[in-house]
Amino acid sequence: MNGKEVLFIFKNGLRKYSLEQLRHIPREGVWSIGQMYDHIILVAHEYLDCVEICAASTEGQSLGKTPAGEQLFKDGGFPPIKIRLPDEMNAPPNNSDSKEDLETRMEEVIDRLDHWELKASTINLDYKVKHGGFGWLNAEEWLELVHMHSRHHLRQKEELEGYLKMET
Repeated sequence: MNGKEVLFIFKNGLRKYSLEQLRHIPREGVWSIGQMYDHIILVAHEYLDCVEICAASTEGQSLGKTPAGEQLFKDGGFPPIKIRLPDEMNAPPNNSDSKEDLETRMEEVIDRLDHWELKASTINLDYKVKHGGFGWLNAEEWLELVHMHSRHHLRQKEELEGYLKMET
């Protein structure tokens, strides 16, 4: 399943949540469904910003991925584990958007992804932007990272929905 299909699953899934369910934090250290959506949207835009930087580049980069980046792309996705970033990079996402706001923001990400998917193959593969953990990635790799990151959060979505079922 590609990232755009996953983003549509998230977007269409918004219909089934009440505002209370979107904002419900099941316990300390666990995000609400709305916070998960905010995170997915923000990260997708961050990665798409890197695609844009690659597209605007005029200078190649010979360096490549880190071993972790090589493994991630070899595996085609993140491992099925919870990943916690260092505290300085792990501020809780926004938990105040309405369902309509999140739907609009998801549509914007999907539209932006569509735009860059059409252009990525024309961007020089040597034009890269450095990812802090995965090394130097080109435009096509940044797009694939959007897909992998979105798929990774499907497990979290199921877990968070499970909390809603347990508490109703």
